Amino acid sequence: MEALKSCYGDGSSDSDSESAPSAPTSAPPAVFTPLPPPPISLLDPSTFLGILDMQTGQTTRVRSFPHVDGNYALHVYIPINISSPSKKELSAFLKKVSSRVPNLNVVDVDVPLNILCQHDEKLEQVALGREFHISLGRTVPIRVHQIDSVISMLKQKLHIQRQYWIDFNKWEVFVNDDHTRTFLSVEVVQRGLIEDPRPHISLAWSLGDIAHSLKKVVDEEMKCAAGKCKFKGIECKIGKKAYAICKIPDEQ
Repeated sequence: MEALKSCYGDGSSDSDSESAPSAPTSAPPAVFTPLPPPPISLLDPSTFLGILDMQTGQTTRVRSFPHVDGNYALHVYIPINISSPSKKELSAFLKKVSSRVPNLNVVDVDVPLNILCQHDEKLEQVALGREFHISLGRTVPIRVHQIDSVISMLKQKLHIQRQYWIDFNKWEVFVNDDHTRTFLSVEVVQRGLIEDPRPHISLAWSLGDIAHSLKKVVDEEMKCAAGKCKFKGIECKIGKKAYAICKIPDEQ
């Protein structure tokens, strides 16, 4: 206990110290040993995100439509996993942009990008190592009695039997409808193209509309993205449950 007090203090307030001053002592002054740096394991999303939530104390998500009892959010998307070679090229560009735009955060896990950029392994793991989604439309509400018919309709309309590569050929900047968030994304502009809306994967975000300044940095650093993945199917999520709309087996 005495050792802890010597490093961190005894917890007394300044007013307590003034009212009861200590008698002079000839003991040698305490030697303070610097605390070691935090372990890199703190950057694990499950741990690090909890710490950030306590520090910021703010909500960064905004519903695209109001909650209504009995409604379920429907989201149709292509699941994407970025290949290892692509991760290295994408992470190198993220580091360049983060050095000039320090207020960017990683999408979904909401970890500051400039902190992750200090550790290459964690940058690839946290920012690029999870499953991404290419949205095939806006998230919309449906009623519970519509779920089965919507799933059947999607399976009929989106039945695809062949596998192909999806190329992410361009870095792009997007802003949400109410201009509360700006996103740094990689856009699909060649094979696998869906004409409208523009298919993309968002990798980082910032509060507010900083599209002009972020776009300037992106254009100055690099105009082409280098990423690709195989198209393996389409899924949809209704509420918290995911449904396979079509699934393409790996080609032999």
